[in-house]
Amino acid sequence: MTIAMLRSLAACGLLWMAAAASSSAIAQASPPATPVPAARASDVSSLDAIMAAVYDVISGPKGRKRDWNRLRSLFVPGARLIAVHTGKDGVNTARVMSVEDYIQAAGPFLEGEGFFERETHRVIDRYGDIVQVFSTYESRHAASDEKPFQRGINSFQLMYDGHRWWVVTIYWQGERPDRPIPRRYGG
Repeated sequence: MTIAMLRSLAACGLLWMAAAASSSAIAQASPPATPVPAARASDVSSLDAIMAAVYDVISGPKGRKRDWNRLRSLFVPGARLIAVHTGKDGVNTARVMSVEDYIQAAGPFLEGEGFFERETHRVIDRYGDIVQVFSTYESRHAASDEKPFQRGINSFQLMYDGHRWWVVTIYWQGERPDRPIPRRYGG
């Protein structure tokens, strides 16, 4: 991809950008599952901690390698990352990725362009040990950028196994002019 292509994809948000990898590449079988690396206890000890860890591990300045094993350690085996993208024709498509697919698609952009994403608002629904979180985000290329280049909502599904928290799914959509973030979600 050229720099111009990556910049236009960035306007659709980090997580959509990650999904912009060609569908044929994503459709190929993922490599066999590898054991999940051990998580930092501080990353998975609470709902707040695991949410903060996800945002922290993908964020960083241009040229800084991300700790992909840390990212892997946050997700339950078989977890999915799903980006919703609206095409020029107005049709929505869902790009479904494994954690490895996401790392391969997003890694070069995150490390090459610089990327900082932070949560600005959260709405939680919980039943027992499963949780649904609508996490409103803002994305910037540098932590010092005054304005975000993208906002949207990450829909996290999480599970507590009795010992630690796991991310099961992250499903997201970037904000659009014709679909602003509702007040309920911090808009």
